Amino acid sequence: MWIKICGIRDVPTALSVAELRRTASSLVFYDQSAPCVSEDAAAMIAAQLPDDVEPIALFVNATADRILDVCRSCGIRTVQLHGDEPPEFARSLSGLQVIRAFRLGEGELPSVAADLEQYKMLGVSLRACLIDSRVDDAYGGTGHTAPWEALSSGWQADWPPLILAGGLQPANVDEAVSAVRPWGIDVSSGVESSPGVKDLDRVAEFIANARRTDL
Repeated sequence: MWIKICGIRDVPTALSVAELRRTASSLVFYDQSAPCVSEDAAAMIAAQLPDDVEPIALFVNATADRILDVCRSCGIRTVQLHGDEPPEFARSLSGLQVIRAFRLGEGELPSVAADLEQYKMLGVSLRACLIDSRVDDAYGGTGHTAPWEALSSGWQADWPPLILAGGLQPANVDEAVSAVRPWGIDVSSGVESSPGVKDLDRVAEFIANARRTDL
């Protein structure tokens, strides 16, 4: 299973988490988020990650020029769009793989279907879709779970791979993986000791529980 730890802010944490058999780390470039990272710190983290751990740059409503500049300077090839970016925005990110995040409440999966049809019409191939919970005036990290039942029954086989996020933590990741059977999972606040600070024991427990259930 593809596992992403979101909101890594420093090299020591990045390297410690890298030893725990996860496959990706998000570097958050959104200054209203607790785990926001500076461009200099992100470049150092990306440069020192082992080859089997993918750095992903997360943006919320940034300009295409900003995204391209940051990814170029940090040596990052995959971007996560976690704001209100329309489907056509992804076409301006030439050379980057795009993970599109959708924030969903109950009954809102048809809106994802409509957006995915737009991406298809525009000729944009998404690396994956990340599904987070919808909370008004928030762009993630809320601790609320996404609509698992709707995702389990409604995610289509010809859609991009599903990454489940939203409210995941060591105590419920096994249930989430069993219920939804996503391609990947993503966690941020659920493995923190305080806002923006990763608890390595919780990270290790989260990854172990997820992989055990996946097997």
